[in-house]
Amino acid sequence: MKTQVAIIGGGPSGLLLSQLLHVRGIDTIVLEKHTRDYVLGRIRAGVLEHGFANLMREAQCGDRMDAEGEIHEGFFIARDNRKHRIDLSGPTNGNSVVVYGQTEVTRDLYEARDKMNGIVLHDVQTVELHDLTTTTPHVTFRQNGENLRIDCDFVVGADGFHGVSRKSIPEDVLTEYEKVFPFGWLGVLSHTKPASPELIYASSDRGFALCSMRSQILSRFYIQVPLTDSVDDWSDKAFWSELKRRLPDEVSETLVTGASIEKSIAPLRGYVAEPMRYGNLFLAGDAAHIFPPTGARGLNSAASDIHYLYQGLVDHYLSGDDGGLETYSERALARVWKAQRFSWMMTSMLHSFPDDTPYDRRLREVELDYLLSSANARAALAENYVGLPY
Repeated sequence: MKTQVAIIGGGPSGLLLSQLLHVRGIDTIVLEKHTRDYVLGRIRAGVLEHGFANLMREAQCGDRMDAEGEIHEGFFIARDNRKHRIDLSGPTNGNSVVVYGQTEVTRDLYEARDKMNGIVLHDVQTVELHDLTTTTPHVTFRQNGENLRIDCDFVVGADGFHGVSRKSIPEDVLTEYEKVFPFGWLGVLSHTKPASPELIYASSDRGFALCSMRSQILSRFYIQVPLTDSVDDWSDKAFWSELKRRLPDEVSETLVTGASIEKSIAPLRGYVAEPMRYGNLFLAGDAAHIFPPTGARGLNSAASDIHYLYQGLVDHYLSGDDGGLETYSERALARVWKAQRFSWMMTSMLHSFPDDTPYDRRLREVELDYLLSSANARAALAENYVGLPY
C-alpha cells in the first residue's frame, strides 16, 4: 500500500488527525492493533477544552458533541465542608469546556471515517517502522496472517505509551522525564444522576475525590487510594461510603448511588519524552506524554499535538512550507510542559501525600487558601483549565 501519512494508533488522536487531513485532501491510513469494539470500550476522560471542541467541528465531527455535550462555564473546589465555585467563562473572555465522553468522541470520529471511506485497519500486529530518517519511510505489519507494507511520506505515532512508535527512536536520541505519584484513583462509572451540575474537586483529610459526569444519567466518580489497593478491596457499598465522607454534607446527603458499571484503579504519573520528532516520525498524545488526570490535560494535550501536526502537514502538502513540521516538536512540547505544570499543581494541591510532614500539609492548605481568596489566582486556574492558546 501507499499513502501520504501513515498513522499508528486508532484512538481519538489518530482518528482526529486522519479526519482533519482527509477533509483537506491528504491521504492517510490508520493502523490499530485492537478491534473497534475494544477501542470503543475504553472508559476515559470526558472534559474537552474549547480548542479540542473547535478541532472536532473543523473535522466535521462536532454535530453530536454540540447537541449532546454539556457546556460547563465553571467547576467547584470543595474543602472544609464547603463548595467554592471557580468561574471559567468570565476570566477567559467567554471560554468554557465541553463535558462529552472520550468514547463518544471516538465513536463520532469512526463514523466520520466510515462516511468518507477512510482506511482504518484493525487487528494489526507486529508493526515495525523503517527508514524514518529518509524521505521514503515505510511501515510493515501483519494482518490476518499476511505480511503487509505501507510506503509513505510521514509516520505519525499516536499509539499510546506502550506502542511501537516511541520505541522506534534510538535511546541516545530520546530523553525521558517522569514523576510517579504515591497514590492512584479508584474510579466508578454508574447509571446515576450527577452529584452536581458542574464537576466537584474535593480536598479532604481523608484524601481527594472527584464528582464528574458523562451525561445527566451517567456519572463518573473517583477517590484517591493507596497504590497497594486493588479493585477487589472496594465493594460498591464501601466506595460510596468513602466518597460521601470526602464531600460536603450538602452534596453527600443528596448523592444518588447505584451499582457500578465499571470500576478501575489508575496510578497517577507524569511523563514526557523529548523530542517528539525523529526524522519523518512524529509522536502525538500518550506516545509522547502522560498526565495525572487532575485537571483533564491528557486527551486535550493530545488534541493540541494534533493541531500543530495537522497545520504542519497541510502547509507541507498545500503550500510547500515545512516550517510547521520543522518546529512541531518544539511547539508541541512547550504546550505539553505547561499542561504538565498545571496537572502537577492541581494534583499536589488537592491530594493527601502519605509522606507529608506537618510543614508540607500547612503549605498545601495555604496554597488552596490563596487560590480561593485571590481573583488573579482563580483567573490563572481558569485560563489553564479551558486550555491555553495553541
